[in-house]
Amino acid sequence: MITRRTFGLLAAGTALTAPSIVRAQQVLKVGLIPSEDSRAMLAQSKDILDAVEKNSGYKVQGFVATDYNGVIEALRSKHLDIAYLGPFSYVLATTVTPVEAFAIAETAKAGRTYYHSKIIALKSSGIKTLADLKGKNFAFVDPASTSGYAFPLAGLLKAGIEPKRDFKTVIFTGAHDANALAVANGKVDAATIADRILDAAIAKGHIKADQIQVVWESAPIPESPMVWRKDLSPEMKAKVKAAFLDIKGLNWSDQGKLNGFKETNDQAYDVVRETAKLANIDLKKQK
Repeated sequence: MITRRTFGLLAAGTALTAPSIVRAQQVLKVGLIPSEDSRAMLAQSKDILDAVEKNSGYKVQGFVATDYNGVIEALRSKHLDIAYLGPFSYVLATTVTPVEAFAIAETAKAGRTYYHSKIIALKSSGIKTLADLKGKNFAFVDPASTSGYAFPLAGLLKAGIEPKRDFKTVIFTGAHDANALAVANGKVDAATIADRILDAAIAKGHIKADQIQVVWESAPIPESPMVWRKDLSPEMKAKVKAAFLDIKGLNWSDQGKLNGFKETNDQAYDVVRETAKLANIDLKKQK
């Protein structure tokens, strides 16, 4: 769509009799969770956001909050139209504002729409099992993170480990890549991380694969969804969904190269709600 264009003559010597038309391109505001540094998130999402802009006809503006709840708040206050949320932050968002998952990415490397949470330590630490974590310094990502908090917390509790009671210290770093660096630099003894972000951290040289001990791995977690505010117009929803489903072979944030996006819905995230219950997380008190 051409913006701010004033039509002059149709042909030499022939004036346009209709009034000049100036039409502003409608803006689609897209939020991104800070699974990595905010600048890196925007840079690594540029190809996808550009494709959405091209496919939908909307002017796309990307936004990364300082934490997961910042994106949820921006959705609730209608400063965002759609957002990329983690599975748990999406479930949390549904308890405070009317949003709905509509698309999910399929990674090219794994050819799947799910991932895993891991707890990692350095091999040199001697930590090999969850029981070995007792008395250690531990890092989660964010209280609204799926693989950085909810799933590993459920795994720890199932093993009889209560973080507040059994760990020497517990911190929240705010990003998965920060957890990888915290372990690599000895800031903590162990930390949670999404498997794909661990792979990315290894590829970037932030941590060496042969130094890592995987202490625990979760069951499959449905991939992070794209969600929209339910009050968007049917026309905008249709254009936005079509724009995402038309995307093929581009890089997407921490997920790397994609085969593309597939449709999803709210029910796909019931497993996350069930895990929150197992972890004794009251979703309504997370805000």
